[in-house]
Amino acid sequence: MATIVPLSDEDPVLAVVRFTAELAWADAGPEVAEPQVSRLYAEAEDCMVTGRWLELASLMLTSADLIFPRVSEKDLECIFTVICNLVTSAGTLDEALEMAKLISAKVVQQPNDKPSLRLKILFNLYNLLENPYSKFFVYSKALNLAISGKVTDHVIPTFKKIDSLLKEWKLEMVDQRSLFLIISNILKDNKSMGKESLSFLIKYLATFSAEDAYAMSEAKEESVRAIIEFVKAPDMFQCDLLDLPAVGQLEKDGKYTLVYQLLKIFLTQRLDAYLDFHAANSTLLKSYGTLSLSS
Repeated sequence: MATIVPLSDEDPVLAVVRFTAELAWADAGPEVAEPQVSRLYAEAEDCMVTGRWLELASLMLTSADLIFPRVSEKDLECIFTVICNLVTSAGTLDEALEMAKLISAKVVQQPNDKPSLRLKILFNLYNLLENPYSKFFVYSKALNLAISGKVTDHVIPTFKKIDSLLKEWKLEMVDQRSLFLIISNILKDNKSMGKESLSFLIKYLATFSAEDAYAMSEAKEESVRAIIEFVKAPDMFQCDLLDLPAVGQLEKDGKYTLVYQLLKIFLTQRLDAYLDFHAANSTLLKSYGTLSLSS
């Protein structure tokens, strides 16, 4: 297996350009390959001299993308470590963000191919960034990659730090909303973390205000899911769902009003009221997997 071996005084960036270009053009034969490698090497040198870091990242990613299936994970990690480090040379935070977007887009293209390595690359990129929003952007890409690549166990431990990360990222409400829902959905698939999933789902619903009726309408299904999960939870008896406008909209919704009534009965009335409701709406409750207490 080929390995990156820099020349004695060769810059790591140029070593990666040379290595990936040679491998990408290897099948074309030396007469075609050598001029192409020389051209790419010269372009990379010029980008470095003139400070065109975004262009350099694009050039390096093109070759790296072509060789991804052909080299060892150790070499890939090395290659992308060098590429990710380009963000530290960016002239502005905006340029660093554009570079992060470019790198992330390449890394997440094939989420089922070496997903754990791809996640590692993204988190390495995350740690090199200074701008809070850039960090959040890469983190979001990592979550989506983890879902697609079925390696969510690698990102679940980071959820314990979300409160402190939110303070660091200083996100707009719409970004917080998206993040809470993604996390809730990840945890929902982990049977032992149903309570944590519901907690993040409630955080998601809490981002909607009564004044934002149009946006709030998109949360109806999640509001229903939160009610059902709360009612079914064996160790949860109190919550603030009734105080949330996103949940309150269900009260006058023809499709979901009975689900809202279920929540209201569960939180504010006695057992006999629930049993009466169940008797009158057993088909509805069974459709949500919510059965009588006796069952």
